[in-house]
Amino acid sequence: MRFDIITIFPRIFDSYFGESILKRAHADKIIDIRVHNLRDFSRDKHKKVDDKPYGGGAGMVMRAEPILRAADAARKNGKKEKTKIVVLSAKGKQFNQKIAGDWAKQYQRIMFITGRYEGIDERVVKALRAEEISIGPYVLTDGDIGAMAMISAIARLVPGVIRPESLSEESHWNLTFKKETASGAKRGLEYPHYTRPEVLVYKNKKYRVPLPLLFGDHKKIQAWRDRHRK
Repeated sequence: MRFDIITIFPRIFDSYFGESILKRAHADKIIDIRVHNLRDFSRDKHKKVDDKPYGGGAGMVMRAEPILRAADAARKNGKKEKTKIVVLSAKGKQFNQKIAGDWAKQYQRIMFITGRYEGIDERVVKALRAEEISIGPYVLTDGDIGAMAMISAIARLVPGVIRPESLSEESHWNLTFKKETASGAKRGLEYPHYTRPEVLVYKNKKYRVPLPLLFGDHKKIQAWRDRHRK
């Protein structure tokens, strides 16, 4: 799967995508992440990509023309694949695990257009037939963090990025695969996890691992985990 990101701060993504699972998936060519500098598509001598809003108001609005040129260039630079175009917006539909699962199955390419300032000229959404998406009911300084969050959620569902057995025990698993537990219970959020030591001492207080997890009885372990899902 290929991810394209159109942004005015492309180096923001270097650190996050240059580490851990996503770095390995990119190196193994399971996913392809390409970041496009919006200023490269500005025809202004100062590489300006924003302007004052019509009707007045505080802040600046990102212009449509550079974004449309960047989107066209990104689409030309690749195969003709089923592509989803996403505009990051605080007024957009809220992203969730079901959307992540659907997009991972339905699309070969997803393009993220990240905004700043007061937002993006509304005509970008219409011209590109894009969907406005938010990662939560709050306002961020930019859409770059939202793009990272969504790529992280989607990429890990691409076959080969993470082992299927690891995915099957996670929170929101039923929203992705519409499955139930081995005992027939609907999956909710993930159960609590524990590791060594068996007894943790902190400020003279003892915190123990629950007994059902200690003796290797898989039925009791599964029953305990099902009971403690939220």
